Amino acid sequence: MSRTVVHVDMDAFFVSVELLDHPELHGKAVAVGGSAEQRGVISAASYPARAFGVHSAQPTRTALQRCPGLILLPPRHDLYEACSRRLMALLGTVSPVVEPLSIDEAFLDVSGTEAVHGPPEQLARRLHARIHAELRLPVSIGVAANKLVAKIATEQAKPDNVRLVLAGQEAAFLAPLPVRVLWGVGPRTAALLADLGVATVGDITRVGEGRLASRLGPRGAEDLLRRARGLDDAPVQPEREARQISQESTFARDHRQPEVLRAVLLELSDAVGSRLRAAGMTARTIGVKFRYADFTTFSRQTTLPNPTDANRAIGETAWTLFTGAWSGRPIRLLGVAAQQLGTANAQLDLFAAADERQQRLDRAVDAVRRRFGPDAVQRGSTLPRPPRA
Repeated sequence: MSRTVVHVDMDAFFVSVELLDHPELHGKAVAVGGSAEQRGVISAASYPARAFGVHSAQPTRTALQRCPGLILLPPRHDLYEACSRRLMALLGTVSPVVEPLSIDEAFLDVSGTEAVHGPPEQLARRLHARIHAELRLPVSIGVAANKLVAKIATEQAKPDNVRLVLAGQEAAFLAPLPVRVLWGVGPRTAALLADLGVATVGDITRVGEGRLASRLGPRGAEDLLRRARGLDDAPVQPEREARQISQESTFARDHRQPEVLRAVLLELSDAVGSRLRAAGMTARTIGVKFRYADFTTFSRQTTLPNPTDANRAIGETAWTLFTGAWSGRPIRLLGVAAQQLGTANAQLDLFAAADERQQRLDRAVDAVRRRFGPDAVQRGSTLPRPPRA
């Protein structure tokens, strides 16, 4: 039996959720992010804002320069997570095989569900309508025989639409698209392909494996040709019992500025710490994940002497792990994870008093941010240090 994979990706998720409370801002240049005065960064931008060059992971100061009329809203992660839980629950009613990729994105394997949901396009359009009706949020959906093509189909469906690629039509669908749509093709690989006269996915299949191997090596050429033909055997892997709490951010553009990457990493660490405290848990192991422009992905982790839920400990550990492994190349994704989870009341050790003081501080900050927004309290460690004289 052939597979049918559905890829769901919410459009400008953070902004779209905010617009539920601010309907008067529909159609305007809106972004979610930290303030320019606090050296904040953009977390998400509406499509009108993107037309001005505003994008995620961009310094807020730069975003305001590009779009002077930009309406900036502080992030409310608790609200986004609540919407995400509703989304994932809704997707679970369509298929038991759901693989969440992030807070606003997931794959579904709907193979063999035609008797219940109808043909794939009908299923996708009904799912699109349900998300609109139940969550009141825009969403783009791609449908194909595998994950690779389904995800690219979603990008072609944006914003707020559905795109179906029939089985057997994968290569024809991909052929006119630029090579950068394929997983693993970053700026460096794209430049190597351009030297061969390759600009589109279809060009990859025409140039020949021999010429590709001269630039990418035999294995690289073989893998690229498979992707260019729309071939992908990766299964949809349903979410198992949570063994970690993590937060990731994928950038609209690749970044290599240390001050931007540090600000994003510390913001992710704060979110992980807040979620740990909300769950009444601590973590013994802290990990980081980062992805380069060519989609090469690395992860590093370390086990702490004592379990923690403190923002400072998580952030400092994550930054140390990242800087110890980062080559300086542009980054497209950053993530922070808390692992080896345990209940918070198990945190008894020689440093319990200091940990308790830090926990009280973090919980007080959580309460202030929930009431007045995340910019009400800022950590000095999120600010880039001025150059030394």
